[in-house]
Amino acid sequence: MTLATGVGSMPGTDQTAYDEAVRLVLGELPGLPHLPELPGRGVTAGMVGRTLALVAELGVDLQPAGWRLTDRPGVDHRRARSLLGQDLDGLEEQAQGYAGAFKIQVTGPWTLAASVEKPRGDKVLSDHGARRELAQALAEGLRDHVRDVRRRLPGVERLVVQVDEPSIGAVLGGQVRTASGFGRHRTVHPPEVSDTLGWVLGAIAAEGAEPWVHACAPGVPWALVRGAGARGLSADLAVLGAADHDPLAEALEAGETVALGVLPGTDPAAAATDSQVVESVLRWLDMLGLDPEEVGTRLVLTPACGLAGATPAYARSALQVLRASADHLTG
Repeated sequence: MTLATGVGSMPGTDQTAYDEAVRLVLGELPGLPHLPELPGRGVTAGMVGRTLALVAELGVDLQPAGWRLTDRPGVDHRRARSLLGQDLDGLEEQAQGYAGAFKIQVTGPWTLAASVEKPRGDKVLSDHGARRELAQALAEGLRDHVRDVRRRLPGVERLVVQVDEPSIGAVLGGQVRTASGFGRHRTVHPPEVSDTLGWVLGAIAAEGAEPWVHACAPGVPWALVRGAGARGLSADLAVLGAADHDPLAEALEAGETVALGVLPGTDPAAAATDSQVVESVLRWLDMLGLDPEEVGTRLVLTPACGLAGATPAYARSALQVLRASADHLTG
């Protein structure tokens, strides 16, 4: 059976919107609902702030230039932790009795390193020791987070942890700008990128969860990601290049998951129908030489990226189209 799920973020700016997002994903994505993220509530609810809330061993605070490592947790770090706890409380309340599969999302170590600053400025990415320390702290925090989610959702048999790495291609390509904006950080070599990502993916797997990596940017090193331990690859169909198809096909053939982004993350001029989505997916599978029936649950349909920039009406419609498309592919 083909499944449908969301990438993570949803539109909304307050707790009421968050509660509605939880109801929406539980209702429209019964095969693989996910923990919603509402970055519209502020920077502490954004992708980076939400993940830093899990990093207990390091202090961070919010500066004019963004998140920065500090000697002790600042007020914004505490707010991010509090907000994540509130969101998990809300999920636990609404998902009572839920059984099946469930997905949560975190920012990956390389996107964090490219986003967070060291105590004296410039990105963590510029310092080998700092990026190592941040990744290890993330891996340890994730262990606790997975245990907490399992405690709150005891009926979940399959827990997926999606690691968002939109910056991994830029890190490998030396395209991440320095704090001044005039220079670029040096390329990080593939073995280090793989090893560091592997610490995080390995921590997820050690807790009995299923590690995925999501990136909707071009130039993602999918073979490296698989080699680091990802058992699910989440990509935007519209940006896949010729070099991307083989590693995705190899993942499916190896019994791993491919989550395929088939709808835009913001309101399009003309919304796609479920029949159009099914046609595009079948064309892609045919190009790879794969049988839809044999792929089965290893193929998951998603939006291309998060839905935070969409209208609530389109976000709901997108999830409905994804579910209908998955049902048609199964049929």
